[in-house]
Amino acid sequence: MLKVNSKNIEKGDTFIAISSALRDGHDYIEDAIDRGAACVIAERGDYAVKTILVPDTREYLANYLKELYADKLSKLKLIGVTGTNGKTTSCYLAYQLFNNLGIKAAYIGTIGFYLPEKNRPLVNTTPDLYDLYEMLVEAVNDGCEIVAMEVSSQALANRRLEGLEFDFASFTNLTQDHLDYHKTMEEYEKAKLKLFENIKKNGYAIINMDDQHGSEFAIKSNKNLLLGQGSFDYQISDIRLTSNHSTFKITNNGITREVLLPIPGTYNIYNYLNAYIVCDKLGLDMDEVIKETINLKAPMGRYQIVKNEKYTVIIDYAHTPDAVENIIKSVKEYAEGRVITLVGCGGDRDKTKRPIMGKIATDNSDYAIFTSDNPRTEEPELILQDMIATLSKHNYEVIVDRKEAIKKAINMLEEKDILLILGKGHEDYQIIGKDKFHLSDYEEALKHVK
Repeated sequence: MLKVNSKNIEKGDTFIAISSALRDGHDYIEDAIDRGAACVIAERGDYAVKTILVPDTREYLANYLKELYADKLSKLKLIGVTGTNGKTTSCYLAYQLFNNLGIKAAYIGTIGFYLPEKNRPLVNTTPDLYDLYEMLVEAVNDGCEIVAMEVSSQALANRRLEGLEFDFASFTNLTQDHLDYHKTMEEYEKAKLKLFENIKKNGYAIINMDDQHGSEFAIKSNKNLLLGQGSFDYQISDIRLTSNHSTFKITNNGITREVLLPIPGTYNIYNYLNAYIVCDKLGLDMDEVIKETINLKAPMGRYQIVKNEKYTVIIDYAHTPDAVENIIKSVKEYAEGRVITLVGCGGDRDKTKRPIMGKIATDNSDYAIFTSDNPRTEEPELILQDMIATLSKHNYEVIVDRKEAIKKAINMLEEKDILLILGKGHEDYQIIGKDKFHLSDYEEALKHVK
């Protein structure tokens, strides 16, 4: 059997050395042989067992998996969603909507691998090729017809989706993030564009034209479906927001439908549109789609509300400048009291966004509390100093300990106030140094909400 992880090798297996940004599979060949590998597929070297040298092991693996599972994967429709923000919500809403409509679907992304009756966590937003194929096959074996999958820029840059073709590829938005990895916005965009080079002949590209980079993703050779608040294929209009839901209209082919989405925030309307458009192109009854929309729920840690009679606490994964600004401004549209924002920045990640996020929080909130996110190997105090270094406003304080910061923020809430706890969302851990410690924003909020 072909294996990519030397630890999984059993006597007689074949080990293929796959390289990634983090490790080189060739470094594990001897371990694979020690564990019983009878054959090695590599790009270089001479080993004590049968050795097959190929120019590109990742391409070889992609072709092998594609041929091995061609029949099974032909039964699946693949939806790939890329963008800085909105990937998780877009895919999770699509996953729910299809299952609610009786079309069995799976989800692969940041919060895990979801089948209708079970789910499990994942290490990466987009798993590597071998694991990804195993999940797709599992979805087929479970009776799924559609898989909605988050596609990260790192996955595209590292060829984790080599050989896969999509029925629908969707672009949500492009704003600053991951520059510690991609170095420039141009390289970041170039990585995301790779998804739109891998659409099936009869597939579609769904493009958010209200993002300033939308037109760059509308590649002429693709069948593009454009959405936005303008004269596009799917026109959004008459948006009305409340603390519990959004209502809006969608016009397509001269037909206007009104939608009630039970998840607040203008940006979530755009996330929902991806699923709506796929349903339309699959020929589903759109009146039924709209009926089922009212049963949708946000994914864990995305606009997750902890509410009591006096005030509201909202937990969200927003961890980029654009995402932080979007959620604060969305809440301000209906807030009757103060908006208080608790946020930090991750360590060992793009440092340039730290002062930007600090300014967004203080400019758009009535008060901000800056605290630790995942400091990793950086000193938490230095990360926070970066966030406040250029601030001119003084409507903030710094509390390094995240648990203490959440407690202080909730205790200062008055009637009709809204507290946004941002950055970690569904995560139930904090990374300090190289160790993980249990910490859930939701659990901490529940302790102190009276």
